[in-house]
Amino acid sequence: MDVVDISRWQFGITTVYHFILVPLTIGLAPMIAIMQSVWLKTGNEAWLRATKFFGKLFLINFALGVATGIVQEFQFGMNWSQYSRFVADVFGAPLALEGLVAFFLESTFLGLWFFGWQRLPKGVHLACIWLVAIGVTASGYFIIAANSFMQHPVGVEWNEQLQRPQMNDFWAVMTNNTTLVAFPHVILGAWLTAATVVAVVCLYWMSRNTIRARKLVAGEAPVTTAPSQLGASSDDLMNENRTLWRPVALFALWFTILSGLGLFITGDSQAQLMFKQQPMKMAAAESLCQSEDGAGFSVLSIGTQNNCDHINHIIVIPNMLSFLADHSFDSRVQGVEELQQQYTEAFQKARDEGRLPRTVTENTNFPADQNFAPNLFVTYWSFRAMITWALGSVVVAFGGLWFLRKKRIEVPKKFATVALLMLPTPFLANASGWIFTEMGRQPWVVVPNWANPEDADPFKVMMTVQDGVSFNSAGMVLSSLIIFTLLYGALGVAWFFLERRYVLEGPEAPVDPDAEPADDDESDDKLSFAY
Repeated sequence: MDVVDISRWQFGITTVYHFILVPLTIGLAPMIAIMQSVWLKTGNEAWLRATKFFGKLFLINFALGVATGIVQEFQFGMNWSQYSRFVADVFGAPLALEGLVAFFLESTFLGLWFFGWQRLPKGVHLACIWLVAIGVTASGYFIIAANSFMQHPVGVEWNEQLQRPQMNDFWAVMTNNTTLVAFPHVILGAWLTAATVVAVVCLYWMSRNTIRARKLVAGEAPVTTAPSQLGASSDDLMNENRTLWRPVALFALWFTILSGLGLFITGDSQAQLMFKQQPMKMAAAESLCQSEDGAGFSVLSIGTQNNCDHINHIIVIPNMLSFLADHSFDSRVQGVEELQQQYTEAFQKARDEGRLPRTVTENTNFPADQNFAPNLFVTYWSFRAMITWALGSVVVAFGGLWFLRKKRIEVPKKFATVALLMLPTPFLANASGWIFTEMGRQPWVVVPNWANPEDADPFKVMMTVQDGVSFNSAGMVLSSLIIFTLLYGALGVAWFFLERRYVLEGPEAPVDPDAEPADDDESDDKLSFAY
């Protein structure tokens, strides 16, 4: 592999791993804020226990997310310095806002929330977690705004002397129509992920309590390390299912369903926009080589997927691709080969007219033999993987609602096992979606603005991947790739076992109203991972 391929692998590995943590952080923050709001409104202690329990899981995830996110910034200077120079005048604003506004908002008020139990007034303390939720959501918006410029550059003018775009309309960059459709889709994906995690944990604990209660009734003594279950009777365990786990599970299950419906709607809007802005990406997503009127949606294809001469569509839903493009069953959808010819001719004409940047005109291979299509295999299957993995949350949501119907408080062990197996699916769906989004815009790192050329000249504001890498040796990038992969692997193991430990430990024990209050020295929170 050359330096371009290794640099892409490094950025892909670090980004996909980081985005395993991001959706859970973005989704858990508002869910925890809602739990605490319910407790403050009703005085129901079960919601306080749930708030603190899932708050621990959130803090672990947040800490690892910060650690892995810092490396993303290193990537721009280490392996993609040419790209960083090209977009510096545009990326500076949204990335600065993400760091100075969103990150400081979430980190500052997360600290106040974590250490503010028993120290801040309840209303102020609740406001802290809501500000954290606003902060993590705002952070997502600023990152999406920066990424959307790469997908659809607007709000800039070309600086001929510097040979790079300069921002001339900050509002246009921040309200890019690509941002406005991508942001809700990403946030709803995060909510789906967090809701699925909360639901699975609740269902697991309901099944665990059911099994232990039955053992106690049978005269057995099940071993437990959960503080809330030490000395608990079978009635106590089932009461915990009734008062704590079932209400929180229902909240998470309905949150999952609503997020899924929102994803369906926003995904449809995003697909229609992509057919206009990046038709090559959408053609590749279907391995649609030849343009068609009333194009069908390919469910399954076989053959040499990355070669248009050897693709065989086995299962096709007639006219569905045309409907996804513009809600018309008989509209024309351009194929890979027609788009390849169209782009080649357009760039050749622009070169002859002297409208290309100097960096492009100096490249003798561009655009005569430039392949404008992404990897068809990766684009086709990542798009289907995104949809397929999301069905795991559907299984959890509808299965959970079925077993909790009519005030039931027992969850079978088999379904709890199925739910645990479905736990990774929303994470995989999010990762697959980003792989599709980023791989689908290849060979571009900044895609030409075909849809609105008046906003940004498509023959100026563009950059291919090979033009964006740093002038590094392949060996140097490979060394850092190995180091980051091993480091991230170790962090992944630490993340998993920390989350597993505190899930198995369970929530804190209920407050005994007859117990004497502890001494001040004993009740004060220490600087440790405890409330």
